[in-house]
Amino acid sequence: MEIPHTQLSSEALGAVVEEFILREGTDYGAFEISLESKVQQVIALLDRGEAVIVFDAASETCSIVTKA
Repeated sequence: MEIPHTQLSSEALGAVVEEFILREGTDYGAFEISLESKVQQVIALLDRGEAVIVFDAASETCSIVTKA
């Protein structure tokens, strides 16, 4: 089930996005990006409709997936 990110409180949205980012693991690129920057990048994807929040009732978990 898709959950519109605009229906979440800012605190709930932040928690979902941070959990998603932290689940992704560590960056091994040339430079480190701050958690705050990553959060803003993911929220921008949600705002543009390039990603959505989905809820799985069977496992009672939510995740962020790209539409591509």
